[in-house]
Amino acid sequence: MKESKTDIKVPLISKIAYGMGDVGCNFSWMFVGNFLMIFYTDVFGIGMGAVAALMLFSRFWDALNDPVIGTLSDKTRSRWGRYRPWLLIAAPLTAVVLILTFWAHPDWSDTSKIVYMAVTYCILVLGYTCVNIPYGTLCGAMTQNIEERAKINTFRSVSAMIAIGVINIITVPLIAMLGDGDDKRGYLLIAVIYGCIFAACHIFCFSKTKEVVEIPQKQKISLKTQLHAALKNKPYLIAVAGQFLFGITLYGRNADALYYFTYVEGNQALYSTYSLFIIIPSIIGAACFPLVFRLTENKGRTASIFAMLTGICMFCMYFFSAVESPVPFYLFSCLSQFFFSGFNTAIYAIIPDCVEYGEWKTGIRNDGFQYAFISLGNKAGMAIGTSLLAGVLGMCGYVANQQQSPVVLSVIRHSFTTVPGIMWIVTAAVLLLYRLNKQKYSQIIKEISERKK
Repeated sequence: MKESKTDIKVPLISKIAYGMGDVGCNFSWMFVGNFLMIFYTDVFGIGMGAVAALMLFSRFWDALNDPVIGTLSDKTRSRWGRYRPWLLIAAPLTAVVLILTFWAHPDWSDTSKIVYMAVTYCILVLGYTCVNIPYGTLCGAMTQNIEERAKINTFRSVSAMIAIGVINIITVPLIAMLGDGDDKRGYLLIAVIYGCIFAACHIFCFSKTKEVVEIPQKQKISLKTQLHAALKNKPYLIAVAGQFLFGITLYGRNADALYYFTYVEGNQALYSTYSLFIIIPSIIGAACFPLVFRLTENKGRTASIFAMLTGICMFCMYFFSAVESPVPFYLFSCLSQFFFSGFNTAIYAIIPDCVEYGEWKTGIRNDGFQYAFISLGNKAGMAIGTSLLAGVLGMCGYVANQQQSPVVLSVIRHSFTTVPGIMWIVTAAVLLLYRLNKQKYSQIIKEISERKK
């Protein structure tokens, strides 16, 4: 059967380029998620309470700018498409803000530090939104072939896992090497390097991808109508809930990781060792998503399976130590990362399919607007995860660069193992409700095509 214009095979170079976009995203956002909190408290000299308040406040800011950027990207018209121009323009500007965010001034007054932190972080969040929402939406505009979308998201997830592994392995040693004993200088130089990588990856993604799926040119939809349509889209609501739980669990644990190895295990360098162990399982796990999807024919169920196994492995990690029992500790670390990587691929592969379901259900296609709330759900989860961690550590008496009390050490340890383990199991239960399978999706695409004719 001859393929329609939008049901196409995506060239290999375009899949690689799309994957490189997530490499760029992680050299910015995962660097922020994993290292910014400890940078604020242990290098910049900002209190835990102020950091926790900022993380919560920034989500109110996200609640305003995410839907706006999503709607603006849907309305963008250019010879390059709707979403690709945002990568070209916004990525270099955001790279500059990333550098400014990691420019520490520990000698400033507490008020000046907090104001600088709030301003740079909020602008960084806005800049990242201007890149990430169009980037995430671009996948759905490249093809309507469900198998091709699964492959594109596999390239994305494999690339992301490689980037995350590299960041986690090299960042701590690079800070020490580039800073030469001055963490303030080390973090700033790392931000310069990572900012350049962030911009270059998105420019490459812009240059080697193509948009083929268009929304009707005359379609003008009010915000109220779009929200009402989203509420009728059950698979989309489940995806948003999954992203929210995903954000809480992932970013809360990632923010805790460096504290865990520094204070619980007693050796910050073990963070790089841990990251080295899990990089190969990350890549393999991400690549296994299409195999499991072929068995379940349901991306939500696939994500649920991976989430459940991730949670079980993380829970088991509580009973072992990287120093005292390294073999079982690293074994469960590798297994948890393997299953997490499969989940990470599946959860993002769900999103474009929800757009088609919404178009079939309501007659409204608004890719960028819908991805905006996916992004908002994930970042809201990030805010809650990191601010809860900062708030609890602050209340329990955390003091930067000092020996921590048994209560603080217990909080850090549980935040790295049992708490995310339980959250992953809850996430699995939610995604088990996702009903949009391959057969139903194919029927939806067929009916949409017939309506247009």
